[in-house]
Amino acid sequence: MANALTNIWRLSRAGIVLAQHGVRFIPAGQPVPLPLRLARLATLPITLLAAPFNAGKPKERRISNALATLGPSYIKLGQFLATRGDVIGPELAGDLGHLQDRLPPFSMAEARRAVEDALGGKLEDHFAEFGPPVAAASIAQVHKAVTIGKDGQRRTVAVKILRPGVEKRFKRDLDSYFFAARLIERVSEPVRRLKPVAVVENLARTTELEMDLRLEGAAISEMAENLQPDERFRVPGVDWTRTAKRVLTTDWIDGVPISDHARLRADGHDLKALGLTVLTSFLTHAMRDGFFHADMHQGNLFVDTAGNVVAVDFGIMGRLGHKERRFLAEILYGLITRDYRRAAEVHFWAGYVPPHHPVEVFAQALRAVGEPIHGRTADEISMADLLGQLFAYTDVFDMETRPELILLQKSMVIVEGVARGLDPSLNLWSASEPVAAEWVQANYGARGAVKKAGEGATTLARVLAEVPAMLAEAERASAGLSEMARNGLRLDPATVESLAKASSRRNRFWHAATWIGALSLAVLAAQSAGLF
Repeated sequence: MANALTNIWRLSRAGIVLAQHGVRFIPAGQPVPLPLRLARLATLPITLLAAPFNAGKPKERRISNALATLGPSYIKLGQFLATRGDVIGPELAGDLGHLQDRLPPFSMAEARRAVEDALGGKLEDHFAEFGPPVAAASIAQVHKAVTIGKDGQRRTVAVKILRPGVEKRFKRDLDSYFFAARLIERVSEPVRRLKPVAVVENLARTTELEMDLRLEGAAISEMAENLQPDERFRVPGVDWTRTAKRVLTTDWIDGVPISDHARLRADGHDLKALGLTVLTSFLTHAMRDGFFHADMHQGNLFVDTAGNVVAVDFGIMGRLGHKERRFLAEILYGLITRDYRRAAEVHFWAGYVPPHHPVEVFAQALRAVGEPIHGRTADEISMADLLGQLFAYTDVFDMETRPELILLQKSMVIVEGVARGLDPSLNLWSASEPVAAEWVQANYGARGAVKKAGEGATTLARVLAEVPAMLAEAERASAGLSEMARNGLRLDPATVESLAKASSRRNRFWHAATWIGALSLAVLAAQSAGLF
């Protein structure tokens, strides 16, 4: 009861702050459950009083200010909900897309204490120089530092440190989110399909991963292994000796922010080539590797002197299984080639559309999405909008929400914006077609058949390698059964003694049950030996 009252108090405070900033968190036209209607009525006077102060402010600025006032976990909630237009509506999701994750930095004394607690010893034992914070967000902040190797070589590094007490703050606020989600699911049947509890669970998992910086280091390492030598995309190296759960040390990236177009031009970089690199890198990582950077906004991308795109901040990563990768490749390939039947069939193959819907009808819906894009100029086509229209059919065709695909859609919106900023005429379809076609050919064309044959041969070789051991085991079992058939079933002395002790300790019923069990085992063994 006390916990419920605490959560109600926290949520009420959040509602008051949102009302003060003129923020409405219910999509237009969405049915509002009774508890939320009552809450809205309770905050109506505050909204009316604050209206004159909010009149001149853009909506997205109101949301940013409100969530910044509420603290780090609400900023992260806002960023997360920006990816869930299916839950909060496209208008509000668009407003939240402008949310900047920037907070005042915590003190150098707290940063020193965090490093020393995480790595042991003194800060100077690990870093020859340690500068002030260069960036601060809701979960962590970054410092520029210098290390000296055993060979005396100086190396500039970036040190990411979690905010003090951030785990406790998030846990407290997540309790309130779960309380609200369960309440809404209980009282509102229409909202239940959107699975608000599952939404909060997803947020809880992603923030838990973000707050273990060793996992971010592992993500950087995994992506580095996936990159091919000819790619124009790279990631920083991880300094594992100076990395722990609350501290991550990586190479310092000396590059031009990808948003600084004037400086990129001045340095002789080809902006059109960079835009193509950003887009094709993202699609390649998603389809080829099933592992992609899910927060590739302009602040996380730089261009080095060689013209490579360098990504930082790997706290949010996306994963796609083979089924989801095939789904993405087939959808893009099917829409590009106008093979709507094929694109529809892959939805059914993946289990995203229930089988009681006709394939032809779903193919018709895809045609309605795909046909308008053909014959239009590149700057009139938005792949992110296209994916959004595809996902809009989830309700019509009883499709379950797929969090991994929604994260992909959100990432595509960001990547598309960065790529189009570099090259407004970038033809997304022309850029996507070779990546999608390559994946389809590699997995389902002639190369795919060879690959699958190789995988089958490997499996067969593994089985054949185990055959001698399996035959030896079978021979031993056969010899044991033959011995049993010749001489009968024998119990070793320890087993007889154990049965005797058990029978003496228990009453007559348990005495009989013990021997019935032993005799049953004997009968089963004798049957296996072919005695009767």
